[in-house]
Amino acid sequence: MPKPYDVTLKSLIESHPLDWLRWIGLPIGTVDIIDADLSAIIAEADKLLRVNTEQPYIAHIEMQASYKPDMADRFMRYNMLAGIRTELPVDTTVFLLCPVADGTVMRQPVMKRFMGGEPYLQFHFRVVRLWQEPVEAFLEGGLGMLPLAPLCAVSKQELPEVVRRMEKRIETESEDAGTAWLATYLLMGLRYEQAMIQRLLRGVSKMRESVTYQAILEEGEAIGEARGEARGERNLLLLLGRKRLGEPNAKTLEVLQSIMQPEILERLAIRLLEVETWNELLTAL
Repeated sequence: MPKPYDVTLKSLIESHPLDWLRWIGLPIGTVDIIDADLSAIIAEADKLLRVNTEQPYIAHIEMQASYKPDMADRFMRYNMLAGIRTELPVDTTVFLLCPVADGTVMRQPVMKRFMGGEPYLQFHFRVVRLWQEPVEAFLEGGLGMLPLAPLCAVSKQELPEVVRRMEKRIETESEDAGTAWLATYLLMGLRYEQAMIQRLLRGVSKMRESVTYQAILEEGEAIGEARGEARGERNLLLLLGRKRLGEPNAKTLEVLQSIMQPEILERLAIRLLEVETWNELLTAL
């Protein structure tokens, strides 16, 4: 099931698509988010971008934090469906966020054979293993990639300096520091202990000022209590929802406050990038 960091990563790609295209090394042009035109696919695929170059194409970007033997076949299916629906070539890049996401199917192209004969279908895709990537490329690259820096080839001893350099850039260059730090916090949870993350990020001024972040930390001290988990999920939903859909009205807030099941609130957060209004989001209840 998708996790909250999926929503923040999709938001980063949507807000800074050129940063991702440049890092991957794809041709640059104006970008259209085509999720609405591919609703049958976007329910599962992470992000599909139409890039309007001299020869337009689709950039298909996937994020993985766990391994499944069938996931390469799944990426091939998304690639082919996007190509059929748009009649454009599709380039697929898979970002592996942590080593446990790596495995046999990530190390070779997909090949389909009939009864052991010659391949009748081959699917090649690009794989980025973040823990092997030099951190400098992310610290000095686009802001849309910056929250991934702590997951790169960096030791725990180097991490405080990485966070310090991130803070300097986010404070001076980012128009949405809160979202950048929230994405950083959620992604760091894939690799580091909560105590270390909290110690590092409590020193960041924008994090100290963030009511949402402080609420998430407080709830982290009460893991196992359904009410505490729900409050943390609700705070995350409201932070991301305000950025995407605007300020919720009193009725919407009342409905959200009445939901005490963390899994329902998480499901709503995952749907944020698929809807245009708070009312549309709540129809999923």
